[in-house]
Amino acid sequence: MAAIKARTEFSSALNQICAEHNIELEVVIESIKEALLAAYRRDFGMNEEIQYEAEIDQQTGETKLFSLDGGKKEITPPGFGRIAAQVAKQVLIQKIREAEKASILLEYAKRIGSLASGRVIRFEGSNAVVDLDRAEAIMPRLEQIMTENYQINQRLVFYVKGIETLEKGEQIIVSRADKNLVEGLFKREVPEVASGVVKIKEIAREAGNRSKIAVFSTQTGVDPVGSCVGQKGIRVQAVINELNGEKIDIIQYSEDIAKFIASSLSPAENIKVEVNEKIRTAQVSIAEDQLSLAIGKDGQNVRLAVKLTGYKIDIKESLVSIKARDNKIKKEAKEAKEKTKTIKSEKKEIKKPAKEKKTKTVKKAEEKKED
Repeated sequence: MAAIKARTEFSSALNQICAEHNIELEVVIESIKEALLAAYRRDFGMNEEIQYEAEIDQQTGETKLFSLDGGKKEITPPGFGRIAAQVAKQVLIQKIREAEKASILLEYAKRIGSLASGRVIRFEGSNAVVDLDRAEAIMPRLEQIMTENYQINQRLVFYVKGIETLEKGEQIIVSRADKNLVEGLFKREVPEVASGVVKIKEIAREAGNRSKIAVFSTQTGVDPVGSCVGQKGIRVQAVINELNGEKIDIIQYSEDIAKFIASSLSPAENIKVEVNEKIRTAQVSIAEDQLSLAIGKDGQNVRLAVKLTGYKIDIKESLVSIKARDNKIKKEAKEAKEKTKTIKSEKKEIKKPAKEKKTKTVKKAEEKKED
């Protein structure tokens, strides 16, 4: 960055400001010139057919305006120095703000993919504005968890997703719904994940409801699932609390895709999987009493399993289960039939004595009549 040789108070102050805020001196000078011409146009008017030029003495700060109509002619109005001083001040303040914002954006550009603690400070339409201490970030509607009701001054942990150009310029984008927030929280709570001894292979998430994560160990003797759960579930519970009660299933990843798919459908058990790796589909056979567990409420469990494994999963009841159910139905039908037969037999036995009694009475009456 070029610097003015500091001979005057003006040049010394300008050099100091530019150095402290990492602002290019040439950019500041050009911005002041443009602002001076704009101020002159506003207060004195300009002929749009004529070109104008502003000059600044970088040693003294003296400003002059010229028209370039058939030659260079000075047109600096009396007392314009006071206006020039105000303009220079405003330009410097604006450039300092821009430099500070650029510095903050550069800092957070390096932090993309990490977690940041912040506080919800206001709402702009459907977007939440978050104070990250040194900067403000935007959490768009799509990055919010639908089941969370955000409040002013509520402090939360966010995932720094990126920097995007919006209506107000470049903005830091944070998220509560991104699946990488779950990974970041496990890195924070589980030392084995932070050190790389336990790695997270994949995450499937329906933010606010349930997440499934597949983990594996890079070191013999380390239980990846146990490490993430922690003693008495303390580690996974810390993550769940940070996500306001979102359920988390931790699954051990396996290179055996059939085994991995079976694990991904937990808490269902006794699953038989046939895989077609070419078209990435899996036929899953499961007992009747495990079907609802494998599918989940509104199909959530199998949806997450599909996201986690990358395979289309078709679940059906196993033939063994169907046969067992048919046998059970036949047995129940047979028992019901036998029970009905027994009831009819008992009714006949009850009616028989009454019929015999009636017959004897009729015979006695006939004999008496004959006598």
